[in-house]
Amino acid sequence: MSVPEDTTTKSAPIPSPALVAKKKATTSVAPQADYSSEDFAAAEKFGRLGENGTVYVSDNGTEREIGQFPDAGNEDPLKLFARRYLDLKAKVELFAARLSSSNIKTREIDESLKNLDEETKEPAVVGDIQALRTRLEELRGIAATKKAQLAEEHKKAVEEAIAKRTEIVEKAEAIVAGLGDSTNWRNTAADFKKLFTDWQEHQRKDARIDKPAADALWKRFSSARSDFNGARRTWAKARDAQRDGARSEKEAIISEAEALSTSTEWAQTSHAFNQLMDRWKAAGRVGRSEDDALWARFRGAADVFFNARQADRDQMGVEEKDNLVKKEALLVKAEALVPVSTEEEARSARAALGGIQDEWDQIGRVPREDLRRIEDRLSNVEKQIKSVEEAAWTQKDPETDARKSSFETQLEAQLAELDAKIAAEADPSKKKALETEKATKQQWLSAVK
Repeated sequence: MSVPEDTTTKSAPIPSPALVAKKKATTSVAPQADYSSEDFAAAEKFGRLGENGTVYVSDNGTEREIGQFPDAGNEDPLKLFARRYLDLKAKVELFAARLSSSNIKTREIDESLKNLDEETKEPAVVGDIQALRTRLEELRGIAATKKAQLAEEHKKAVEEAIAKRTEIVEKAEAIVAGLGDSTNWRNTAADFKKLFTDWQEHQRKDARIDKPAADALWKRFSSARSDFNGARRTWAKARDAQRDGARSEKEAIISEAEALSTSTEWAQTSHAFNQLMDRWKAAGRVGRSEDDALWARFRGAADVFFNARQADRDQMGVEEKDNLVKKEALLVKAEALVPVSTEEEARSARAALGGIQDEWDQIGRVPREDLRRIEDRLSNVEKQIKSVEEAAWTQKDPETDARKSSFETQLEAQLAELDAKIAAEADPSKKKALETEKATKQQWLSAVK
């Protein structure tokens, strides 16, 4: 069997059928490496090339045949098998390096040990095979420690995973326990969705939990999730029923508002619209977009009425101002009738004032803020005329003769007091009122004399 010329860069020669029958299969891939001449020399000490190209290795004091190369030519068969030994040794040291890695798994350790046990049992290599077995035993102890460490780390990781999922479950159960009339279902549903996303994330990234524990936690979470969804469906059903009722009530309110929108009974209809507004607020919500549309219809009917009422008020304001001008003109005529001092003058003034009052009543309303002022002025004219009339009647009454002198004295005293108050008063409006009162009492005094 021929061997390739360049054994440093090409594959090793194909062994004889006898060697294939003896050789154990390996499951590891030999590492590619360059070795020193010292490495080869140290390994070749454990091999011997016999007759007909047969290669032997000394394995723990026993020599055994590992290959036959009768036509090896210039290639050194011992070097080929020494390379295989060095490759196997490199595998063992690679495993040693992996044992110090943080990402090695227990399964990898077990599979590597199993493969290396097979490969070092009766390997077709030239080198210190027993030293490899000894090194492998040393690594077996290190591997046991590493597996114990990994087991502890896995235990903690599982405990952490259980704790995280338990926290998610407890949050879900707390949400369900806190459901009530004040629940914001949109926000709460978002919270529940996030909890489910967190659960999936932990399930994907955290340590695998034993099936019984995982099933128990999932059962709790799934139960809380089902309770939440059931409560949400119940709420949605009640909400829809409430919205149906609110929709019907608001449609009825809109119909009533549209019927009232053309009314000209301003006070009565304004009160009716206020009552409709109270009913609207008590009806509840239908849904934002639909509520806005319903409100626009109701507001439209109300605007028709209130705009008409405002237009009427604006028109009435113009008329009231016109009426004020007319009544102030009548006041000028009425106030020109006084003062009067005799019964005849009073009678004539009374007749003229009656005509003014009739015309006054026919004119109509004036602005509210001016009503008291002009009514008081007209009333003051009537009082002055009435005082003279009463004084004339009193003079004709025999029973008043006895009191006449005393009344005159009182009036004179009151006039003197008014003179003093007028002289001392600085406020023009108050002074005018005192002067009006003085004029009235002077008329009384003239009437009783």
